[in-house]
Amino acid sequence: MGEDGFHIELANWDADGDALRAVREQVFVVEQHVPADEEGDALDADAIHVIARDGDGRAIGTARLTTTRAIGRMAVLEAWRGKGVGAALLRTLVEQARARSWPEVELHAQTHALAFYAQAGFVAEGPEFDECGIAHRRMRLTIAAFTPPPPRAPEARPAVKTLQSSNLEEALAATLAILADARYELVVQTRDLDSGLLDDGAVIDAFKRVALSGRRARIRILVQEPRMAISEGHALLRLAQQLPSAIAVRVPTEERDLGEPSAILLNDRGGFLLRPLASRMDGEGNTCAPGRHRQLLAGFDELWERAEPCADLRVLGI
Repeated sequence: MGEDGFHIELANWDADGDALRAVREQVFVVEQHVPADEEGDALDADAIHVIARDGDGRAIGTARLTTTRAIGRMAVLEAWRGKGVGAALLRTLVEQARARSWPEVELHAQTHALAFYAQAGFVAEGPEFDECGIAHRRMRLTIAAFTPPPPRAPEARPAVKTLQSSNLEEALAATLAILADARYELVVQTRDLDSGLLDDGAVIDAFKRVALSGRRARIRILVQEPRMAISEGHALLRLAQQLPSAIAVRVPTEERDLGEPSAILLNDRGGFLLRPLASRMDGEGNTCAPGRHRQLLAGFDELWERAEPCADLRVLGI
């Protein structure tokens, strides 16, 4: 949970619609006197919704990103305004748009909120107009989307390189070598997210590159003991919260899985890095070893299927 006591989640209209509507009706219908029959529309069913919840799980804010590439229905309950909830909702939706490689998004801003959106980089366009009896202006944000490197030729494979590590410096170099070859997918098996290794700035940048690589992006992180990393605000977990559509975190729950001693990093190019004892930096790997990669991935998949989503991530604020 952030210092202000709230967190942001992606929401599902079918499952979370009642909570989303409750916040919107309080803000738009009750406070701003928007006609109830104009508050909802057909875009809700297919939109990306985000919800802000307080420490007890109660909905306190919401917003959506529609298939027309427009942000809207930004609503925060009065008691939570001025605490960063709106900014967190907006930031999360922009990340969702960026993850889809959308070049821009727009919104209709109530005129009193123009400065709020301007701080996030939105630029006002055109004259004021009336919407539901409230003055608005159109605003647009150009997204500096990540441009992936030119794709390799279909027949090209990563250069084969044996990796060895016996200390943190060598483990970091080997980790970055595996990450550099990743295209759309990564697999991580770790005991406690290896402070000093998986939260290194260059490592986080590499994970973010993969997470923003497009619709095929998929990063799976299996962590046995996440509590310390969560309490310290581990950078990789924060990235997972910001990009939940691309990054999933699970925790083993079965006794046979809790004692798994190794740490693994796999990319989608046949590269692997294995540390037999997760508590040590001693390890070995290869940038292109498909046979060993398949073996390690099969073992990871079994653990992943038995594991459960990391519910404790809610204690991190965005």
